Amino acid sequence: MSIAKFILRRVAYGLATLFIISVLVFLLTQLLGDPAKAILGREAQVEATLAGKRAELGLNRSALRQYFGWLWDMLRGDPGTSYVNGVGIWSFMGERVVNSLFLVLLAAAVSIPLSLAIGAYSALKRDKTFDGVSSYTSLILAAMPEFVVGTFLVLLFSVMVWHLFDAVSNVRGDTRPWNDRGAIVRPAATLVLVVLPYVVRSTRASVIEVLESDYVEMARLKGMSPRVVLWRHALPNALGPTLQVIALSLAYLFGGVVVVEKLFNYPGIGSALVEAIPAHNVPVVQFIAMFIAAVYVICNLLADVGTILVTPRLRTRL
Repeated sequence: MSIAKFILRRVAYGLATLFIISVLVFLLTQLLGDPAKAILGREAQVEATLAGKRAELGLNRSALRQYFGWLWDMLRGDPGTSYVNGVGIWSFMGERVVNSLFLVLLAAAVSIPLSLAIGAYSALKRDKTFDGVSSYTSLILAAMPEFVVGTFLVLLFSVMVWHLFDAVSNVRGDTRPWNDRGAIVRPAATLVLVVLPYVVRSTRASVIEVLESDYVEMARLKGMSPRVVLWRHALPNALGPTLQVIALSLAYLFGGVVVVEKLFNYPGIGSALVEAIPAHNVPVVQFIAMFIAAVYVICNLLADVGTILVTPRLRTRL
């Protein structure tokens, strides 16, 4: 099977996965309650008013018609209208999506190279001081949830030790995250510290396995320095298994922004989700859930393809 066929098959699996997730998201959002009652409040006690609002929102249709109508609109790129303000979702969520993407990509651009470097060097210095310190630090960070790491950074850089940044983000309106470095440092640092330990530990394990292989031993016998052996031979061949962890970490970043954005009052999809759930704003919840699901599927697809491309043994099996 060629790489093109492999990619097409993975894309088909991804689309099937998104279809199943769309069904689950639609069913779960029905458990949020009746949006019409939440919007009307006390006026919902009047049956005629409640029926009129349900008809306005399209909730008087059968669940099956509601689902396929919503799915068709999503496929057309129209996620619907907010129940709270009656505005098209893209008109106010587009900016939040950009903010979240910028935050996640910045965290990924810092965490992935740093994790690979630390993990590879820890493998080279196996059982020595650097390896011990990095391993224990990674273990501590892996045990700390996002809100603990974020709160610690707030106390460290905004409240108790240094007063370098405001406690919450100032990104609003014309102030975008790339124009306000102070607003982006702590949420990005939180995400970096959250995903760093997993990639570090995976890289270390993969590189140690490669360093014990025959071809690496041959490179040593030819007189190559340990650092040349590590960066030229060991790390490139250890990237295959690590790519899967990197993909999961990238996808996890989009889930982690829900907590981090709320903690720092950062206007992204995470804070929008937290606001939409208690307001019974079903279209917004559905849009964000499907957006995060699509990111997970795309990251896993890219990781599968990348693993094939960097692993000659796997390419020969296609």
